[in-house]
Amino acid sequence: MEFPLTSASGAMIPLSAVAEIKTTTGPSMISREMNQRFTTVRMNLRGKDLSSFVREAESKIEKQVVYDHSQFQFHWAGQLENQHRAFGRLAVIMPITLAVMFLLLFFAFGTFRQAGLLIGMLPLAVFGGMLALVARGMTFNVSSAVGFIALFGVFIQNGVIMISHINVLRKKGIALKEAVISGSSHRLRPVLMTATVAVLGLLPASLSTGIGSDVQRPLATVIVYGLLFGTILILYILPAFYYILEKKNNKKI
Repeated sequence: MEFPLTSASGAMIPLSAVAEIKTTTGPSMISREMNQRFTTVRMNLRGKDLSSFVREAESKIEKQVVYDHSQFQFHWAGQLENQHRAFGRLAVIMPITLAVMFLLLFFAFGTFRQAGLLIGMLPLAVFGGMLALVARGMTFNVSSAVGFIALFGVFIQNGVIMISHINVLRKKGIALKEAVISGSSHRLRPVLMTATVAVLGLLPASLSTGIGSDVQRPLATVIVYGLLFGTILILYILPAFYYILEKKNNKKI
């Protein structure tokens, strides 16, 4: 079937005389932005974190794909772009948060060494959360980063409960060793209650697999399992470090 066209003089000519029509594979729609043609490739990742995939993809594209760099360029957007913006903000917020927490701990305890002791144990709590992510095959992302911030708060709160009570016992004239042992046993129940409420409240979210669970599961996993590990640190490791630190300080005095 020929499609007739009308020329400027009014003559009827078939379309095949001025164009070749054939079926081929190509984009269904041609998009333009800033006077440049572009196409979008969408993908969903499974079993690999976004940053590692992008680094591997960029390396393979650079080595295996031959193209004119002056005529073609590619740009990563979507979740990666959002992740970079979020991590940029966290890189500013986290140091400020830790500095404020350190000052508040100093005002609460009255000494830099005890505030530094509690802040210095935060990496151990982070280790528990990261270990949980690795064990469950998850990656570090914005959701898990927010979970670590919440974990810091609960961990520091439990540490304050422990150290402040030991300090109160020492002010009453109890010897250092007895104050540490007695204070640890007295604060066993409050620390366990605080941790248990958070763990039981977020455990269903850490095990969920429904719609939207990809966002909440890393956050809940970090808090639940990081707090379980952190509670052991607060109940057993923190009193031991406190005793060693204060014993050395008493010798210097």
